[in-house]
Amino acid sequence: MEKKKNVSMAVIKRMPKYYRYLGELVKNDVDRISSKELGEKIGFTASQIRQDLNNFGDFGQQGYGYNVKELHNQIGTILGVGKEYNAVLIGAGNIGQAIANYSRFTDIGLGITAIFDANPKLVGMRIRDVEIKDIDELKEYLEENTIDMGILCVPRINAQKVCDVLVNGGVKGIWNFAPIDLHVPETVKVENVHLSESLLTLVYQMNK
Repeated sequence: MEKKKNVSMAVIKRMPKYYRYLGELVKNDVDRISSKELGEKIGFTASQIRQDLNNFGDFGQQGYGYNVKELHNQIGTILGVGKEYNAVLIGAGNIGQAIANYSRFTDIGLGITAIFDANPKLVGMRIRDVEIKDIDELKEYLEENTIDMGILCVPRINAQKVCDVLVNGGVKGIWNFAPIDLHVPETVKVENVHLSESLLTLVYQMNK
């Protein structure tokens, strides 16, 4: 099972949805499922599912369908589930606290090792036993620890500056909740979560 080159981002963004639905089927003790049945649950066509999975290898058997547990595990491997990722979270406001309190990140191997904020009233507090540190300590912390990912929950005006510190500290991935497009080297990957864009997409669909 080798990932082929030049898999489109549209396909990659659908893989976590497959992983989530298959995980629910595993919990419900479903052993096998056809692409048609899986498509009906997810909202994709059977052809779309087969095309997406073919980007990564041969899955399923004609007349049998997919072994649910096996496919779930294989997609998890494709997505990198099972590896350990150390992350720092910057910004302990409402969004940052909600993310820090989310317990299921450990299921995919993500561990938040430290939280940073500029508000002195928050420094020293703990969220899920992770201490909030002063933002001025971020550079030194990155020098002393191997951090894979930065979770950015800071105001727009501070986002690029904090991003630069993360990049210079060796972080290779940034999960960005700040409402700004960040400038990073090609070696650093950014996943933007723009809440207003998501909301406007919903509003458009409601008024269609």
